[in-house]
Amino acid sequence: MTYILLVIGFVLLIKGADYFVKGASSIATALQVSPLLIGLTIVAFGTSSPEATVSMVAAFEGNAGVAIGNVVGSNIFNITFVVGVTALLYPLKVESETIRKEIPFTLLAGVALLILISDIFLQSISGNFITRSDGFILLLFFAVFLYYIFEVARRDRKKGTSGISNPVATSWGKNIVFTIGGLAAIIFGGDLVVDGATEIAISLGMSETLVGLTIIAIGTSLPELITSITAAIRKESEIALGNIVGSNIFNIFFVLGAASVISPLAVDSKIFVDVFLMIIITIVLLLFSRTNFRVGKFEGIILAIAYILYMIYIIIRN
Repeated sequence: MTYILLVIGFVLLIKGADYFVKGASSIATALQVSPLLIGLTIVAFGTSSPEATVSMVAAFEGNAGVAIGNVVGSNIFNITFVVGVTALLYPLKVESETIRKEIPFTLLAGVALLILISDIFLQSISGNFITRSDGFILLLFFAVFLYYIFEVARRDRKKGTSGISNPVATSWGKNIVFTIGGLAAIIFGGDLVVDGATEIAISLGMSETLVGLTIIAIGTSLPELITSITAAIRKESEIALGNIVGSNIFNIFFVLGAASVISPLAVDSKIFVDVFLMIIITIVLLLFSRTNFRVGKFEGIILAIAYILYMIYIIIRN
């Protein structure tokens, strides 16, 4: 029964995220909001809503390993497997703005997380924690990021590059139902996933951190995977990469920030290796992006293989 509920939870997460993004994007388009703003906020944050829900529910229930492992595992999955598979389908064009500001901001998020969880090393105390104070620091970084993208959107609108010429006819009632219904499905599905995965982890002798890094991280990152692949097929590579970059920033600054404000998170010492890896692959993505301003099929293969090797490593490590 636990496995059935876990599957139902994932289905609710994925479909809920789909309807949430669809409804919110339609409303934003009808309001003539800049496509850049939609991509960096509604699409990226919408596809990350499963991670947000799972980590916050896990924090509320005292499952710190799931909360942190889910975020770090999802970010690694996004940069390696999602970008890798998407680039295999269609080479990803990378704007200079993304290389100079947005990917470095993702790197900043990883480094900030590493510093905040290094309590034993930096402060010589008994354990590593993401405290409520750390959570507020992460949320402050998130506010800075929001300010940045709103400024970019405002600048683009002044240049007349918003890309929206006419209001889109829309059914407000339908889109509001999609948005609220999708969010409700995400919240309920997140609760089922945390409960089911934690129970399975205990029965199999797996640590909460491992479950967060694998089963939950992949499951909650499926919306990013589906969204980016769809964008690649439609040859909208900027949306595909922007979705991943925005999602990863959202995961660390908002998800972990909000989760730790709800309840301070104890940090498993094993997660340090994963955080280091997350930082390294972000640097690799930045280097790949600087190669002719694109992530091609060769780079995509390297990233996808890197995730497979990572999965083998963490399973053996457990």
